[in-house]
Amino acid sequence: MFDTICGTIPVDGAMPSRVARLEALRRVLDGTLYDNLPYQFHEERNGAGEYIPLRLRRPSVRYGLCRVVVEDAVALLFSAGHFPAIEAQDASMARVLADIFAEARLNEVMIDAALRGSVGSVAVLFRVLGGRMFFSVLESLYLAPVWCEDAPDTLARVTERYKVGGADLAAQGYEDVDPAGLYWFQRVWDTQSETWFVPWPVDEPLARPVVDETRSVAHGLGFVPLVWIKNLPGGEGVDGGCTFRAAIDTNIEIDYQLSQAGRGLKYSSDPTLLIKEPATSDSEIVKGAGNALVVSEKGDAKLLEIGGTAAEAVISYVRTLREFALESVHGNRASAEKLAVPQSGRALELMNQGLIWLADNLRISYGDGGILTLAGMVVKASQIFPLTVRGEAVGMLDASQKLSLRWPRWYPPSADDRLKEAQAVATLVNAGQMSRAAGIKAMAAMNDIGDVEAELNAIDQEAS
Repeated sequence: MFDTICGTIPVDGAMPSRVARLEALRRVLDGTLYDNLPYQFHEERNGAGEYIPLRLRRPSVRYGLCRVVVEDAVALLFSAGHFPAIEAQDASMARVLADIFAEARLNEVMIDAALRGSVGSVAVLFRVLGGRMFFSVLESLYLAPVWCEDAPDTLARVTERYKVGGADLAAQGYEDVDPAGLYWFQRVWDTQSETWFVPWPVDEPLARPVVDETRSVAHGLGFVPLVWIKNLPGGEGVDGGCTFRAAIDTNIEIDYQLSQAGRGLKYSSDPTLLIKEPATSDSEIVKGAGNALVVSEKGDAKLLEIGGTAAEAVISYVRTLREFALESVHGNRASAEKLAVPQSGRALELMNQGLIWLADNLRISYGDGGILTLAGMVVKASQIFPLTVRGEAVGMLDASQKLSLRWPRWYPPSADDRLKEAQAVATLVNAGQMSRAAGIKAMAAMNDIGDVEAELNAIDQEAS
């Protein structure tokens, strides 16, 4: 069914084939997959009286199961209580990077990146403006990355190219454009500059685009200021695997089944009235049980009613489909109705193990492949430009420092969990099998300790 609906979405032959695939997946995520179907679900006949098949109707009920799975996984990945902390051998460097990311609101940026990247891939742009660092998300739909031949994990160039209306270009300050025309827009990032090109009409072939000198920028960073993030292992070409692809067809089936069930319930509330040999000469057929009719002695009138068994069967079928879909994409299948008593953090982890596995895989893509790569760019930029954070100058950061991420626990521990964890750590420290620093580091996420070294100093000061 998904492929059938995709056939109704216009495809631009001038764009790469991956654009159409990513566009269809993006429509599923945004809830606009059915927008190109020509008829509403309640329309059974067209103007010529011909029956309209279901595949051409837009469902009246749209259950955003795919979006729910993505948002649940992203919440476990980058919500306020799940964003990782930067760790380095030099604690002061870790604090500087944490301040830079906080000022640039990287948490919000990565949430946006993980949502958009769930279709397969996403790019995060890094910029240095006036000494401050900024991060922004670019959808990979119209981006074409090229990697270095001698370093396949390093970007050599990224090209952005798509069609845009002349009116939009005029609103952005472009002159000599036809507001009713359609133009190609293109810009390229490489290791030294961000090059913009003068938009040119789509219907006019151009051998080589003309560089827009007024908008082009020479950043001089020595690396492409873009992080290309593949969502999950697998996928096609430069794109990773889609988070929700396995559930799309089942989600479409749920939408149509619920729409059909709703249509049946509406009919049950106002069934068709069948009249045989009415006593009056009026041939008008009266529909609805609220109108009384008088028929002849041999006449008859009946309501064409349907039972509620079919609706109950549909609801049961939809519940089964939902379970299958969530299982196929490792979504959250826990039911709040079955939680009779408060659960510990460990119990919640076991209950939502599938969702945790999904978020754990995403930690590799967006954590190690995203946040750590951006941190490395900040370190390299500090060697070239004078950077500032919160109004204070940042010196050159040590590029030899090994950076890592410390992720918090999946679910907040209960009071009993915290007590048992503290007792276990205290026993290990007192027995000499764990250092105090390692003990505090183990308890840091649970007790909201951001700086282990500062906590150790505070403990020593209180003890003295």
